[in-house]
Amino acid sequence: MPTVEIDPDELRELTGHDEKSDEQLREDLFGLGLEYEGETDDGEFELEFAPDRLDRLSVEGVARSLRYQYGDDRGVYVPNTNDADWTIEVDADVPDQRPYVTGAVVRGLDMDEAALESLIQLQEKLHATMGRQRAKGAIGVHDLTMLKGQVGARGGEDTPEEEADPRTEVAPSGGKSVRYTGIGEREDRFVPLEENHEMTPQEVLMAHHTANEFSDLVDDYDAMPAIYDDVGMFSFPPIINGKRTEVTEDSRDLFIEMTGTDQWTIDHMLSIVCYALDARGGRVEEVEIEYADDAAGDYAGNTLVRPNFETKTKTVDHPDIESMLGIDLDGEEVVDLLERAGLDVAGTEGGESDDHALSYEVEVPPYRVDVLHPVDVIDDVGRAYGFNELDPRYPDVSTVGGRHERSRLERAARESLVGLGFEDLLNFHLISEAANYERPGVEPGSDALGGGEPAVIGEPYSEDYEIVRTWALPSILLVLENNTHRSYPQHLSEVGLAIERDEAERTKVAERQTVAAALARHDASYEDAKASLQALCRAFDAELATPPTDHPTFISGRTADIVIDGETVGVIGEVHPEVLVEYDLEVPVAAFEFDLDALRED
Repeated sequence: MPTVEIDPDELRELTGHDEKSDEQLREDLFGLGLEYEGETDDGEFELEFAPDRLDRLSVEGVARSLRYQYGDDRGVYVPNTNDADWTIEVDADVPDQRPYVTGAVVRGLDMDEAALESLIQLQEKLHATMGRQRAKGAIGVHDLTMLKGQVGARGGEDTPEEEADPRTEVAPSGGKSVRYTGIGEREDRFVPLEENHEMTPQEVLMAHHTANEFSDLVDDYDAMPAIYDDVGMFSFPPIINGKRTEVTEDSRDLFIEMTGTDQWTIDHMLSIVCYALDARGGRVEEVEIEYADDAAGDYAGNTLVRPNFETKTKTVDHPDIESMLGIDLDGEEVVDLLERAGLDVAGTEGGESDDHALSYEVEVPPYRVDVLHPVDVIDDVGRAYGFNELDPRYPDVSTVGGRHERSRLERAARESLVGLGFEDLLNFHLISEAANYERPGVEPGSDALGGGEPAVIGEPYSEDYEIVRTWALPSILLVLENNTHRSYPQHLSEVGLAIERDEAERTKVAERQTVAAALARHDASYEDAKASLQALCRAFDAELATPPTDHPTFISGRTADIVIDGETVGVIGEVHPEVLVEYDLEVPVAAFEFDLDALRED
């Protein structure tokens, strides 16, 4: 899962609780669902966060949640905004592949080193999550004092038509204006970040060491996205900003622009950033987004005012809260818990004499992009109440459940692997297509283990969770990649779910439980992996054979099929050096994976 680095001293300052020790903070953060993963060399907390709570991608967002948890803040907070002084003009030349833009101005910031680092981290984390590595949404933050927007009425006498730059027209209100447009790869030049000379967009894509990483995002664009002020081009989204408007610790006023493929996404990314800067004492100022009549996308001819801090409401029934949480609450208690969760009750219906007939109209703040259903509101009620305060009880049924045969087999396999020295993992079943196929070297649709057709998530929330994995070994390799800073040996295993598309199945997918394990150490070899596999099979009285085979993830000549009781059920081998390099692993890795059902007794 993604991690965010939080300075505990800053957290104490932003929450106003200097008396909290590091241990107490870790306990409080765990109550929010943020798991402590360790510390950086600078003493910052490394926190694993749930990808649904993107408002907690910064120390400001985490501090806000803690203040609600401590009872210092209650209800929905919406920052005050000043009227727009700036307009972003969106013209018809903007590439159809990236038609949307949003923006805001934030003034009066004290941009010290900590605030700047927090803003950069928030930008990077939003890019990686909601922004889908900048493909769906990209953030540009600029020093407002370095921008020059034209002032006056469009086409006014102060700007003769023959001298006017069509890319920097004046806002119709007489305010200052910048323009989002599209240009040719070699049509204009600007100085990008980390450079001291002018470059065309084409040169940036080919030669800039940072921008080159994202060059594939605009490969198919019919024009290069560009944002201009009265001086010239200052942003090349989604690739890189210009050096002229670079934000430093001396910056006090910021201009924020975001471009993307979906207006809803970038608008909510903007809300999260603005809330974080508001917590730093910034004053948020609106920006008008004026789409030309012939602009691409769904807003041609419209003018939007951003940021959009409108709240939304969800209707939640009182009986559903009690049923789902398993506790008895009266109406006042529910309202109190909702306010302590950072929500408000806009109104109630029914139940004047009976709380169980109540229905709550719950107001949700704009930074809560995760609240999609009344169940999400009930989850917030439970967290405010304290899940540790809930008393476990048997369900009111006439029978008591027991372990399913498959569950018993899974537990036995896990215990056997732990007994062999493996650390048991519990990874997500969702994964990106690149992590499932490209990175371990497997061709989608091939006959190799893991090469089956995946079950694809229709609208994934993050590019890290695009499909249901077709095998478990890539998940273990990702753990090894994230653990390169930890000591070796690392012996990891997982018993989990894998799915492939199968039209013959009633559900159109074939599910299986799979056993995967990897040994990472300086002398890991095929023989070591086979010894562990043999011991595992012996524990289940299963007969093992390992005839040679080939698999793209493993070294040819050091790879074998796993044949248990006469049936080919998996593969074992030494991971190929190219795959090791892909995961930045500097020690050999030997691994195996096979179907759990092969260990089942007939």
